[in-house]
Amino acid sequence: MHYGFVKVGSATPEIRVADVAYNTNQTLIECEKANTAGVQLLVLPELGICGYTCADLFNQPLLISACEQAIRNIAQATASYPMLLLAGVPVYTFGRLYNCAVAIHRGKVLAVIPKRYLPNYNEFYEDRHFVPYTESGVKHITYCGTEVPFGSEILFRDSSHPLFTVGVELCEDLWVPQPPSIAHALHGATVIANLSAGNEIIGKADYRRMLVKSQSGRLCCGYVYTCAGAGESTTDMVFSGHNLIAENGGILTESKLFTSGLIVSEIDVEKLSVERRRTSTFFDAADAVPYTEIPFDSQTECETLTRLIPALPFVPQESAERSERAELILTMQAQALKKRLQVTGSKTAVIGISGGLDSTLALLVVARTFALLGKDNRDIIGITMPCFGTTGRTLHNSLRLMEEMHVTARTIPIANSVNQHFADIGQDPALRDVTYENSQARIRTLVLMDTANKENGLVIGTGDLSELALGWATYNGDHMSMYAVNTSVPKTLVKYLVSYEATRLGGTLQAILEDVLGTEISPELLPPDENGKIAQKTEDLVGPYELHDFFLYNVVRWGFAPKKVFFLAKYAFGDRYEVPTLLKWLRNFYRRFFNQQFKRSCIPDGVKIGSVTLSPRADWRMPSDASSALWLAEVEELEREYLTI
Repeated sequence: MHYGFVKVGSATPEIRVADVAYNTNQTLIECEKANTAGVQLLVLPELGICGYTCADLFNQPLLISACEQAIRNIAQATASYPMLLLAGVPVYTFGRLYNCAVAIHRGKVLAVIPKRYLPNYNEFYEDRHFVPYTESGVKHITYCGTEVPFGSEILFRDSSHPLFTVGVELCEDLWVPQPPSIAHALHGATVIANLSAGNEIIGKADYRRMLVKSQSGRLCCGYVYTCAGAGESTTDMVFSGHNLIAENGGILTESKLFTSGLIVSEIDVEKLSVERRRTSTFFDAADAVPYTEIPFDSQTECETLTRLIPALPFVPQESAERSERAELILTMQAQALKKRLQVTGSKTAVIGISGGLDSTLALLVVARTFALLGKDNRDIIGITMPCFGTTGRTLHNSLRLMEEMHVTARTIPIANSVNQHFADIGQDPALRDVTYENSQARIRTLVLMDTANKENGLVIGTGDLSELALGWATYNGDHMSMYAVNTSVPKTLVKYLVSYEATRLGGTLQAILEDVLGTEISPELLPPDENGKIAQKTEDLVGPYELHDFFLYNVVRWGFAPKKVFFLAKYAFGDRYEVPTLLKWLRNFYRRFFNQQFKRSCIPDGVKIGSVTLSPRADWRMPSDASSALWLAEVEELEREYLTI
């Protein structure tokens, strides 16, 4: 298992109803494909060795014994394969016939898991041939000449990778109010395998997809769902081979309807384990029913990934979802600010407008808030405060933006105030150090705070989540406000939200917003270059925000160690950043993230938007004097491995 990933497969072979020999050969073809692909768990369809639609042929002992022999043959043929294999067959034991999954590994049958719930509605009449397994506990039966465990309360744990633990249910088991997979997960299963034979009707694929996604999400698990395919009888039904692999509420991959063959993806069982630890109520419902845990050893490392690793984890991947998500975020920000303005009785909202991304988004949110309150935008006081580093482009955009949005615009140059402050504290204006830069930020905050007092207003903070993570804010300067609307919105999402609003608003505002989007990110605290353009470029100093947002998401949301974060970053950014660049900014992220915690320990209130926030009152509580040594030591290991010539 490489960094928590296990490679799983779902395969629907081409079959012929009741032709066990043919079906066995087709099954072995899929097994060989899966083994070549490095699959560690392969799930086959329900009753796939004989065919789900055998109907009254299930009453023929010859068919049942042929299936048992087929399992012997499959076990023998796959003895050299390290993967855990789950195949569906009818099993006759205790004088009854059960619909079962048989677990095979390294040439041995490990266990037999019977189906608990049998459908008897519409075209399904499983209870005509099979009995449901209603007992608790695990018995033993003789199958394929070996005594093996028989029952539902069975888990398979990979001895090499203990977080990889598999529970099994069959088709209808998932569709009932209390699926067996609930108990499996509560007893430690991180991956649920479902051998299914659901037929296809209009709308069922969407419902099936939703069900699998939902179950993987509520159980914080991986879910491998394998369905019977087109080889089944079409006397009254048709089967589509709709296979799905899900993880924690999302579909990793799925097959096209009415196809056969193998689909493969990787499930991150480390991520699932982290999610369960974070969800304090997860194990509250665990019962005392004993489970039998059967070891197997896949002896396989998942070295390559086929699944998508999003480079922008905070931005929706599906374009269809983006507008809906943007609208929701902007509404959340506006509703939160609306409440704060009402509670404080504030007449105005005071905001510093720089012509940059963050203050632009904050102004757009304030305008939405005033629309909700039925207030005139003239009660929004936008202040631009040009100083030593202000460029013509940003000043022009800030003024045009305020004019177009019909807010009360004020231009307050602060160069004289800053120079007086330099004289007061004995700062040489020619010395372009941190005092030179931060004095400007603090004077700007002073202007905003005092204007808010004067105008019965609230200072609206503009800083974003990415800046908080890196500590890229002047303490008691732009670090401080009376309410911070962007505090849990990372920079990559800020860009998207401004872009969304540009398209939605259209016209002159769209042109202004698009120019803001095209402007280099900068605090503009150092003088422009000889051409009057921005000289102080934030991403040249602290690193690309798309990298830092990626690091932030994986470090805070999932708790991944530096080696895994780097491993994922190579997949997400391999075509855009060289390894030395990734390592440089990864080191910088950890260094700044730890060293700048003291700034986050006293940030203003701000609405929580997503699953990652750094508010000390909500999701992130970290001592300001915590050491980064452990994390940086792992970064150094990576540097020695990748950068040593």
